[in-house]
Amino acid sequence: MFYTILTDSAYNWQLGFQDSASPTFEGIVELHNAVFFYLVVTLFLVVWMIIAVILSPNMISHKYANHGTTIELIWTMLPAIILVAVAFPSFKLLYLIDEVISPTITVKVIGNQWFWSYEYSDFSEISFDSYMKAESDLELGEMRLLDVDNRVVLPIDTHIRFIVTSTDVIHDFAVPSLGIKIDALPGRLNQASAYIQRPTTMYGQCSELCGVYHGFMPIVIESVTIDNFIDWLSTQA
Repeated sequence: MFYTILTDSAYNWQLGFQDSASPTFEGIVELHNAVFFYLVVTLFLVVWMIIAVILSPNMISHKYANHGTTIELIWTMLPAIILVAVAFPSFKLLYLIDEVISPTITVKVIGNQWFWSYEYSDFSEISFDSYMKAESDLELGEMRLLDVDNRVVLPIDTHIRFIVTSTDVIHDFAVPSLGIKIDALPGRLNQASAYIQRPTTMYGQCSELCGVYHGFMPIVIESVTIDNFIDWLSTQA
């Protein structure tokens, strides 16, 4: 099917997540699945209790129907246990995402109305603006409203740090396949880390309402091997 080619961008009627390209997003998906399990169990429990009350003719007159130490302990302790079970993996993932491990490459991301600017901080001569491609300029296989004229090229199997800011209003740098969604605030530097596991092309968009052309400032990250990244650096310099 057509959508199997677009593993790192959304497709029509998509219900699940995009394919993961980083350990961060793998952790987010695992946490989602764990929380969803507790939600399903809670849903069935509540539905069973409601049906039992409706179908039981003696439920209203039962001595534990309106009050009782046992039932109150159950409906107090059970939600608390579920919340603890959800909280531990949530905090663990949150702190792991915030951790920046000795980045090899730093990319500064600057949000503008309405395009992105990128600076490779380790290479002083490499910086560029990235605008959405007009529909008339698209080539075969490129994505409408998602492709840009200048892609961010990054190596795989490398610790990468994104430093995100803005020059005007609040933007949001979001790349689902990397598990990155970070605000770009004027006068403030936020950071996020990424470790890309495979060569691919990942698509993202600004996820903060930033003006009339908010929907037209996409993000494209192309991950390549180390050798290809070095070749790209030489062309940019």
